[in-house]
Amino acid sequence: MTPQAFNGNSRLRASDADRDTAASVINNAMAEGRLTAEEHSERLDAIYSARTHAELAPLLDDLPATGTAAAPVPAAGPAAPVRRGGRMIAILGGSVRKGVWHPDPAIQIVTVLGGAELDFREAVLPPGNEVVIHATNVLGGMEIVVPPEMRVIDNGIAILGGREVAGETPESMAEGAPVLRIEGACVLGGIEVKRKARRGPKGERRREILDRIRADRHEIHAQMREQRHEIHDQMREQRRAARRNWTGESGD
Repeated sequence: MTPQAFNGNSRLRASDADRDTAASVINNAMAEGRLTAEEHSERLDAIYSARTHAELAPLLDDLPATGTAAAPVPAAGPAAPVRRGGRMIAILGGSVRKGVWHPDPAIQIVTVLGGAELDFREAVLPPGNEVVIHATNVLGGMEIVVPPEMRVIDNGIAILGGREVAGETPESMAEGAPVLRIEGACVLGGIEVKRKARRGPKGERRREILDRIRADRHEIHAQMREQRHEIHDQMREQRRAARRNWTGESGD
């Protein structure tokens, strides 16, 4: 769907997919310098509060279609239905995805004076093992944690902002490795991608903690025994010195 497909005279109710399409148009427009951050924020609020096509059309009629920008679309087959999980919006707030979760093949993320946090270490990836994130950060930030074997490809831009992506590993460079693609723009904002190993099972973590506690306890007990021996030696020497003083014995 192009911006021109929204009929300014239509009372047709707008769907979530319609609003996502409109948001992608203004995101690309801001990345290309057609909209300021302030204009983008105002239009984004209006898009997600729009109820009909007639309300969406005026917000896009001065912008080109998204055909000139890279679109996070799977290579072949029918388009997957848009789900609620495919969109994250944090305006003056935060949005988090971690633990066991099911990311969509394409995720739209917008942060305005807010932040988003995604952890892919326990995520159940979609068929194809590839996820595309189109992120727009305006005075906001995003932190992404990936496992060692996930390849990260950052195609986004930073405008008075920053993008920091952890380097690849031998596992992530292997054939068939899962892929995370990041697109979009940071305007006075930032994106950081970290690599962390997966957490072990709870039982293993509990045993590790108990082993550390036992080792620390043994070390503390050893130090206390050594200190007691030193104190006893000092007290014996003091008693001997006191007896010598009382009897007038010489220490020679």
